[in-house]
Amino acid sequence: MCYISFIFLLMTSILMVFLGFYFIMNDLIYFIEWEVIMLNSSSITMTFLFDWMSLLFMGFVFFISSLVIFYSEDYMHGDYNINRFIFLVLLFVMSMMFLIISPNMISILLGWDGLRLVSYCLVIYYQNVKSYNAGMLTALSNRVGDVALLMVIAWMLNFGSWNYIYYLDCMKYSFEMEIITFLVVLAAMTKSAQIPFSSWLPAAMAAPTPVSALVHSSTLVTAGVYLLIRFSSSFNSWLNIFLLLIAGLTMFMAGLGANFEYDLKKIIALSTLSQLGLMMSILAMGFAKLAFFHLLTHALFKALLFMCAGVVIHSMKDSQDIRFMGNLSFQMPLTSSCLMVSNFALCGMPFLAGFYSKDLILEIVSLEYVNIFGFFLFYFSTGLTVCYSLRLFYYTLCGDFNLSSFYHMGEENKYMLKGMIGLLIMVILGGTILSWIIFPSPSVIVLPLLLKLLVIIVSLIGGWFGYELSKCNVGSGLLSMKLNLFSSFLGSMWYMPYIFTYGVSYYPLIIGYNSLKSFDGGWNEYFGGQGLFYMFMKLSGINQWWQYNNLKMFMLFFVMWIVVIMFMLYI
Repeated sequence: MCYISFIFLLMTSILMVFLGFYFIMNDLIYFIEWEVIMLNSSSITMTFLFDWMSLLFMGFVFFISSLVIFYSEDYMHGDYNINRFIFLVLLFVMSMMFLIISPNMISILLGWDGLRLVSYCLVIYYQNVKSYNAGMLTALSNRVGDVALLMVIAWMLNFGSWNYIYYLDCMKYSFEMEIITFLVVLAAMTKSAQIPFSSWLPAAMAAPTPVSALVHSSTLVTAGVYLLIRFSSSFNSWLNIFLLLIAGLTMFMAGLGANFEYDLKKIIALSTLSQLGLMMSILAMGFAKLAFFHLLTHALFKALLFMCAGVVIHSMKDSQDIRFMGNLSFQMPLTSSCLMVSNFALCGMPFLAGFYSKDLILEIVSLEYVNIFGFFLFYFSTGLTVCYSLRLFYYTLCGDFNLSSFYHMGEENKYMLKGMIGLLIMVILGGTILSWIIFPSPSVIVLPLLLKLLVIIVSLIGGWFGYELSKCNVGSGLLSMKLNLFSSFLGSMWYMPYIFTYGVSYYPLIIGYNSLKSFDGGWNEYFGGQGLFYMFMKLSGINQWWQYNNLKMFMLFFVMWIVVIMFMLYI
């Protein structure tokens, strides 16, 4: 089943990408309407939108999912239910496809909710308590976005149709469109894990690594960004400012948190969160095409990064702590090379995929009218990206031998490596191909020398700082132990899991437990049903004892009833 799915998805992805190139060169948009049912002059139609954006994105989703399934053949080797796993992944891809090609809010909700349900099934795939908690957190966080989309559907009844794409321009300044766009932004914030819904993203790392590679590159988390790109033409100024602030803070928070994290998959998850913040913030500045460009390049190198992490975790006998890793570049040279290429692409190394989009975004930020706080968030977050990437590089690939020296380690099986090499080629070549296709007319951004060099300066400072961080040893003199409160604040995503996850569930449960103990199991019970029951039981016991043990009472009652009967007869 793995092989058949791989071939089918790969062929479809090649077709979709070439169709996307054809559509963008000829400026084509196709709407296909399928009449599902016609009843009493009321027709139910399914509408599909095919333009260069939906075709390219579908091509990338199919390409990454095909290589992830090919990779899973080896990664999930020994799993008795591998066919069920592949089926779930295919359902996931199908839900994403529905979301991409739908200009209709009803069918978008079908794909949106499908992503949430299937992601829950995949997160709890390894059946233990931690996975169940993570799956429930993922599902319930995304449920907020589902409710927002349901409210959008209800509000769009004012327009007479749920095909939102027809109303974006003509209703731009209407009150209804303001409400709809705000609800869409709220839905996208939950799906793309922006503040305050960020805590589910690292928790979803309980899923198998191939799922993480798919979820964090091109499917679940990018669904919110894609929906916002579609709706971006109807945003007004206050909504753009709000989105820019939230996305910038998310980018900053995730970059800081990744520098305090030691779990390999969680570091990569936080880097995904940082890049999502970057996409949303440039989208809020009005550059939807640029956000889409970064979404595609990010999908390539993030999928490769997760695949490499999966190979490393396999070789480390399922240990994910980067402090146990060291000097892997000698034992796993090919995997280490792929990991470093994808890491460099994440940092924006020239001529790799990430460079073309990230460098352009930062230069546009320097060129645009943005205040000093927004400017600081963009550039400081870029420095933090290089910082945690170099820290990860030093801990895993360089440094001293740690736990890994006890194991006989070598390169993994051929399926894993072939899947990674397929993505590696795209990480190297994908950025330049996409930049020529999406931006066919070249543009030169002219900036002052210092602003032009600011990206390189910030990256070098971040890299140096990451190297210094990686030299910290565990001990009583460690800086993070002295500044424990500060470290726990930054390392726990600004206490977001405690406030918006445990805070939402823990305190109501404690209040419920105390009220149960105090009222239902306390005074209410004493004076209520149980108290009355014991009182009547005691009184009836006294009455029974009295009747069983006293002949005088029998005679008294007998005489009393004779008197009553005689009195009644007399009346």
